[in-house]
Amino acid sequence: MDFELDQEQLLLRDTTRELLSRSYDPKKRRAVVDTELGWSPDVWGKLAEIGLLGLSFAEEDGGMGAGPVETMAVMAEVGRRLAPEPILDCVLVPGGLIAEVGTPQQRKTVLSRVAEGAVLSAFAHNEPGLRWPAAAITTTAVQQGDSWSISGTKNPVPHGDCADRFVVSATLPNGGTGLFLVDATAAGLTRRSYRTHDGGRAAQLEFTDAAAEVLGDATDASAHIERAIISAQAALCAEAVGAMEESLRLTTDYLRTRKQFGVTLSKFQTLTQRAADMYVSLEAARSMALYATACLADGRFDSTVASRAKLQIGRSGDHIGKEAVQMHGGIGMTAEYPVGHYFARLTAIDQTFGAADDHLRVLSAAIADHAMVEL
Repeated sequence: MDFELDQEQLLLRDTTRELLSRSYDPKKRRAVVDTELGWSPDVWGKLAEIGLLGLSFAEEDGGMGAGPVETMAVMAEVGRRLAPEPILDCVLVPGGLIAEVGTPQQRKTVLSRVAEGAVLSAFAHNEPGLRWPAAAITTTAVQQGDSWSISGTKNPVPHGDCADRFVVSATLPNGGTGLFLVDATAAGLTRRSYRTHDGGRAAQLEFTDAAAEVLGDATDASAHIERAIISAQAALCAEAVGAMEESLRLTTDYLRTRKQFGVTLSKFQTLTQRAADMYVSLEAARSMALYATACLADGRFDSTVASRAKLQIGRSGDHIGKEAVQMHGGIGMTAEYPVGHYFARLTAIDQTFGAADDHLRVLSAAIADHAMVEL
């Protein structure tokens, strides 16, 4: 199997890297993250202009029809520059669900606007007190004639503070989990926004008989939700690899330039060995991220593969993030230096759609399904 990007994929990666590198250095990023929105509408417009917001949508839906490999190449560059734009939360996850479940009319009217950067969507699925993977959804949908209404609480909803429309999961009257479109201005919807520890934004949504439009048909969409989460986990893995690569680069550059006792830190064998261990963790994470992406490219939405990848990403991210901060010393703890922000983002990625411990619990519960286990 060829794990190298082809020429078109390399061009896509380099275009994304150039745009985000021009848009963000550590100082510019801090300034943008500290704004009320937490990301740049100007950068968002540029991403839409070059087609990145519609990258994964079919051409008839206003997108570019690219596959998982292209999407992961973009997400790796997002992680490399710590770009705060909500590509995953407001495009890939909700847009992917609309593309899979929505009617032709819904796809036509919604996805083209998302690809243009004119409409922000968010997936409202998590609920307070429910640990991944959620056993049951307590938000309920009620049908009255041709109309639907939703009641319940969703939290956290990543970037739900700025979304114009929500894709909401809710229990159907006859059982199963359905998907619904709810406008952010709908009566009966209360939105409470807050800032996350990595500098992002999220919201708690409270629905009280809020008017909703069923996405597609009023049938159980659990399989589609699982596929969307598996795709999102792979995208997070790719983003994390980009963040880990940059954390390692910053650390090795620091070791080569910072002097102690008259010599650079790179002369101390213990520190170089620790940096080498960081590289091993990075390559283990990269391999699992490639594995998850390759499965999606083959049309395999395997939750076990996703859990294996997410487990390794969580472990590698924790190791690399901690080592990067520690080997930088005091400067690694400052808000002005980027390495601490990379660690914060890696921690947030680990906690999204199941932390490493959650995935270990799921994988260990299924160990009896295998005939042989090799260590």
